[in-house]
Parts: sequence; structure tokens; C-alpha cells
Amino acid sequence: MELGLGFDENDYLSCCGSTQFAKEMASASPFPSYNHALSVARHIWFNTVDVNGWLQAFSAHPSIGQTRPPPHASQTSAQWSKGEQSTALATATGSSLQELAEWNARYMQKFGFVFLICASGRSTESILAELKKRYTNRPIVEFEIAAQEQMKITELRLSKLFTSKGNIISTTDKNSTLATKKAEERVSIIGGHVTAASDTLTAKPIQNPSRTRPPITTHVLDVSRGSPASGIEVLLEKWKGNQARPIFGATDSDGWAVQGSSSTDSDGRSGQLINIVDDVDPGIYRISFNTGKYNPNGFFPSVSIVFEILESQTRQHFHVPLLLSPFSFSTYRGS
Repeated sequence: MELGLGFDENDYLSCCGSTQFAKEMASASPFPSYNHALSVARHIWFNTVDVNGWLQAFSAHPSIGQTRPPPHASQTSAQWSKGEQSTALATATGSSLQELAEWNARYMQKFGFVFLICASGRSTESILAELKKRYTNRPIVEFEIAAQEQMKITELRLSKLFTSKGNIISTTDKNSTLATKKAEERVSIIGGHVTAASDTLTAKPIQNPSRTRPPITTHVLDVSRGSPASGIEVLLEKWKGNQARPIFGATDSDGWAVQGSSSTDSDGRSGQLINIVDDVDPGIYRISFNTGKYNPNGFFPSVSIVFEILESQTRQHFHVPLLLSPFSFSTYRGS
């Protein structure tokens, strides 16, 4: 099934406010698969769209904490933006919104564009903390971070676009990795304005000299609704079978030992799945989600993600988010 049949520039403009991006995507449509559509979108955004196009896309977003969209934003974009900020608005207080507005103004004055973050499932407190952290960046560094956040938002919205208009995402794309790039895939120089950024942009995990949270966490976002997915049962297991690692296709269910279980809250985040320890045991872990109970009409009765923690990573934090829609899911290594 080809994706994007019948889509025009306005459809893609709702996903990303750059007219150059929208024209290139419309020209490249239709796509043989969802993975291919995402690959094309990333290439266009990071290698074709120029600096002015990036700034145009940034300007299509309201400031975090505000629901009124910019005048040139489409109605669809405004609706999606409101849904993406739903958790932030639900967790906000009068004082936190005031503080957020003040820091948004500081950020705009320093960098010249709106503070951009993929806000789905994030509380006002966490967004404000990230804003303060990023405010200390050099402009060239922050410009690239904002572009990466825009790409995360674009990917979420492309998923909504394809599902909302009947272009069902192929199940062969269910393992598509959204919003992740290794250091070697960093943004190319754009128009001579963007140079190689500092190490603060590489996907280095957070080092925890003394933990205040479990070393393995997760949260679930329902991209079809643009909001966190609450009430999903989550199970964390560790491989302790006779083999060094599980063998693909084998049915050795006795090799998995339960570490903890919980359900996602209204913010889409699970409760504690493992003890708070400075050094997590290295090994292979499996985190499973009871997606069938959450959406009985969805394609996946359950979703499991297997990952490995190396000896050199025992003091790192592993956040394994799940982006879920009725016919697809994806994950990426968060921090």
C-alpha cells in the first residue's frame, strides 16, 4: 500500500511549518512504506531545508504553555499542538505558567525563536527544567537542538496524518525508530550557518553518581490521540536462561525473570519497575506492554522491547518510551 496518495502541500505543512519541507514532501509522495516516508522527511529536513525554512517551521508553533496558535499556523497544526501540550497544561498551575511565560520570553530574546520541545507526555515541571537547562547553550548549539525537536514533532504528526486520512501504516513498519539519531548521523552544515556542535548534542546517556529514580523507566504516548496512554500494564523482565542471551525464535519462557510490574499513570509513565540502585545489573532486559487491554481493536495484543545493558553502562539511566497507534508502534533510547 502506498502512503500519502492525495496529500498536498497543506497536509505536510500541518506536520512541519516550513513551506520548503511541505513542497518537497508533496513532490516525493506517495511513499511505499511509512519507514520510507520518515526517511525522506528526515533527509528533506536536515539536508534540503535551509536556515530560513527551519526558522519558518519554528515560528508555526505557539510558545509552550499557550494554546493560541500563530496567525499563519493551519487549523490542523493548531489542533495537534493543543493535544501535544495537553499534559503540560493539565499539570500546570498559575505560578508555573507564569514562570514558563517568563522563561519563554528570556529564551526568545536570547535565541530569536520560540523554545521548541516535543511536549507530548511531558509535564510543565519537566518542560520548564529543560528550558532552563537549554537556555545556557550557545546559539549555534541550541539552533540544532531545536531542529531535532522539530523533527520529533514532525514524525509524530506524520503518523497522525497517515492514520487520520485512512493511509494505514504498514505493519512491516511497526519497529520504525522515531526520533533517534546516533552521533554520526548529526545534522549537516546548512547554508554555511550551522557548524559542528559541541558534545552536548551527542546521544550520551545521563551519568548518575547517586540515583533519585529507578535506572530503567518508561512512558507511553498514544500518537493517534496526541496524548499520554494511561492504564497500560507494564512488565519488566531480565534474561537469566541457560544461554548467554535469548535465541531468536526459541520459546524458552523460563529464561525470563520478572523484575517488576506497574501501570502507566495519567502522564503515561509507569510506576517503579526496578529498585533504585546506583549500579544496575548488566544483562538483557525485556519490557512488555499490555496494549491489547488498552485498545482491544488495535493490531497489537501486546508489545515487547528487548534491550541490553553492558558492563560499562551500569550507572546510566535507561528510558524506553513507547509511541503507540492502533496500527504501529515505535521506540527510541531516551534519557
